[in-house]
Amino acid sequence: MFNFFKRKEKKKNSDFNYGSIMVDMHSHVLPGIDDGAQNPEESIFLIKKMMEVGIKKIIATPHIMVDFYRNTPETINGALEVLKAELKNQNIDIEIEAAAEHYFDETFEKRVDEKRLMIMGDNYALFEYSFVSPPPNAFQVIQKMIEWGDYKPILAHPERYAYMTVEEMTNLRAWGCNMQLNTISLTGYYGKDVKKKAEAMVDNDIVDFISSDMHHPRHAAAFHDALNFPHVQKLLTNYPLKNIMLK
Repeated sequence: MFNFFKRKEKKKNSDFNYGSIMVDMHSHVLPGIDDGAQNPEESIFLIKKMMEVGIKKIIATPHIMVDFYRNTPETINGALEVLKAELKNQNIDIEIEAAAEHYFDETFEKRVDEKRLMIMGDNYALFEYSFVSPPPNAFQVIQKMIEWGDYKPILAHPERYAYMTVEEMTNLRAWGCNMQLNTISLTGYYGKDVKKKAEAMVDNDIVDFISSDMHHPRHAAAFHDALNFPHVQKLLTNYPLKNIMLK
């Protein structure tokens, strides 16, 4: 019985993959520098799982957090070179780059002012809020990023901030801040409330980027299973996502 249902699931997934977006632009697959892959072997496992569902390019985004992961361009690019060497050694052909997921902590505004954010594509900068409360200077800093023309801000997984409403996301996006949805939020991986908010984001057409936020094998399994969910299929069918602009 169990094997029968597994076969049905695989058949269902075969109709959809992430090939239309090509680029996964938020993941933690660089080895040993944050809470994602801890060594090259784990990195390769996650990357293979992403390739299996149609991802053609990966932009790794390790955490930069002053209190936990004090990464720098040097530590991030060093881990990237280690991973590239292992991919070459195993004859795995996938394009991989690195940027960062910047935590909006007390150092973030200074990094913006000093133009020290690690970017992807055409000056896109990924950042995340605290899960407890929004930064008091959020609007001021995002406004700087946009008006100065140095960065195109992307807010990571806004559906996961319990204090943030879809209306607030819509307003923030109207100011010029892009919204990045974790695809697995639509599976209920983070709970039913996050799933409901993620669905509302899709239905209100305020999703600019989707990504795996890949850390470990459980995320890889959920990223695969997400292809069965109607809102993920909607995102992959004639939805104006910007992922492909990063190819």
